[in-house]
Amino acid sequence: MWYHKPVIDEELLQSLPNLKVVASSGVGIDHLDLNLLSSFGVKVSNTPFVVSTDTADLGVALMLASARRLVEGYQMAVSPDTEYFPADWLGVEVSGTALGIIGMGTIGYKVAQRARAFDMKILYHNRNQRNKEEESAVGAIYCKKIDDLLQQSDFVMLAVTLTPQTHKLIGKRELELMKPTATLINISRGLVVDQDALVEALQNKVIKAAALDVTYPEPLPRDHPLLKMKNVTITPHIGSATKETRRLMMENMTENIQAALTGLPIPNEVL
Repeated sequence: MWYHKPVIDEELLQSLPNLKVVASSGVGIDHLDLNLLSSFGVKVSNTPFVVSTDTADLGVALMLASARRLVEGYQMAVSPDTEYFPADWLGVEVSGTALGIIGMGTIGYKVAQRARAFDMKILYHNRNQRNKEEESAVGAIYCKKIDDLLQQSDFVMLAVTLTPQTHKLIGKRELELMKPTATLINISRGLVVDQDALVEALQNKVIKAAALDVTYPEPLPRDHPLLKMKNVTITPHIGSATKETRRLMMENMTENIQAALTGLPIPNEVL
């Protein structure tokens, strides 16, 4: 499966009586009904580890691009109407600020490793606290309550899996807890954020900016308000979009399929 297609529903499963495995690209499995697949005796695999480096890189790139207003700056630099560069056109500093990471799995941890190079104070919220050695290696501080992280962070980065528990995890209340100077960065899934609440928060300057690799739907309708805001940076869900990683993803999917068809343990089986 690539880009969540084809849709795996009961009708499709009934038409494929010999189906043994669904190999899905990427990390997220929110598009799959695992109980339905299991009831048909079909196994599921994904490619969770190969995407983590590139996705973490993109998260940091979005943070820097938003803070230093790179898209706006590029547009100003190439515009035929530009006669001079205004001296008061300013971004915000990244080094030494506080980064709150929500979801400290493989991707979140790699974001923390990169953020440490910017001397950032790293806070994180996760279902389970990392061990002390892992925390000290990146200088991360665990926030048991998400509210504490939101109130302290200059940048909030979402790196969670989309589940019923994380659906619209960031809504009106959470956005209002953030600093008015804060930026929200989403490299997980669009539905982790209440998008209407985000639009309202950006319009009313509840938060300063947003940088999004994911939205819902994808792509957004061409008249969507997020596409018209200068304080919003949007990329087309390209967290894993490098030649190297996409090749590894395909190799992983093939290995998972071969293992399932030969009765061997599936390397990246989703249980």
